[in-house]
Amino acid sequence: MALPPGLTPSGSKGKVCRLRRPLYDLKQSARAWFGRFHKAMHRFGYRQSNVDHTLFIRINKGKLTVLIVYVDDIIITEDDKEEIQALKEKKYVLDLLEATGMSGCRPADTPIEANHKLGREDDDVIDDIPSYQRLVGKLIYLSHTRPDISYAVGVLSRFMHSPKARHIDAAHCVLRYLKSSPGKGILFSPNKELTIEVYTDADWAGSPTDKRYTTGYCSMVGGNVVSWRSKKQHVVARSSAEAEFRAVSHGICEGLWVSTILKELGLKGSEPIRLYCDNKAAISIAHNPVQHDRTKHIEIDRHFIKENIDRGTVVIPFIPSDQQLADVLTKGLSSSMFADIIGKFGMADITRPT
Repeated sequence: MALPPGLTPSGSKGKVCRLRRPLYDLKQSARAWFGRFHKAMHRFGYRQSNVDHTLFIRINKGKLTVLIVYVDDIIITEDDKEEIQALKEKKYVLDLLEATGMSGCRPADTPIEANHKLGREDDDVIDDIPSYQRLVGKLIYLSHTRPDISYAVGVLSRFMHSPKARHIDAAHCVLRYLKSSPGKGILFSPNKELTIEVYTDADWAGSPTDKRYTTGYCSMVGGNVVSWRSKKQHVVARSSAEAEFRAVSHGICEGLWVSTILKELGLKGSEPIRLYCDNKAAISIAHNPVQHDRTKHIEIDRHFIKENIDRGTVVIPFIPSDQQLADVLTKGLSSSMFADIIGKFGMADITRPT
């Protein structure tokens, strides 16, 4: 590794430190590992994506190979059907249930209760905090392929340093939901039209402790969900329109990113990006160039959104709340609404016969 800043003794030019620690201990070790990995991929004929530096692409004789790195895990996909059978070896959920002693638990229909009020409870902090942190960490890893648990896991992660009994119960609720569908995942269906659609939503003042809001979005390409996010924001929104408007801004950024990825893969998505919002006030602010007192504090977002609308890059049609897919990323839902949205996500359970 390179010498740390400030350590420049005489005669140190061209010298390095011998690295004796593993990948996870030092920031520089991860950078050094990725630098070596990047050089190796370049030698194999891969090029690094400009919009996601962990994504590597190779096109050889009409065959496309895509490789992405997550920490020290590598995922490879290609337009070859030889590895499809490997998808059926999804054991992570079953191993998680066994490790937590929840293999025989009663299944649940949803990962989190509707209208829950999880906050900083009055109960005493649990004795075994590390076990809660390990469990939530494993659920975070699983949420990268399971949008149905993203919101619930996001709520649980807010209490990593001082979990109470109710938080443990909520974590067990997620496990009981996983017990009902251990092999559930996103099933991608072929579609010649690569239309980019983004659904955005916000839960204004949804946090019972600080009244901050949660934004959520999911992007779809050709009817298949490809990315999603549920995030509690760091500020308090002064109105539901402001919260929804900021969610629209995040959704446009994600839609533009997906569009750029498609172009790097040699695919052309249909224009424009369709972003669905269920708040008429937010849509009105996006189209209205006149500055209002209530929009002064979100001017940058307003200009960014209006600029993309004027270019024809994005259109923002209104969608009724009962058709808003991003609801599952911002709040707890009833079992019927939850099942309806997850079905529209194209999620299927490979452990169940079709």
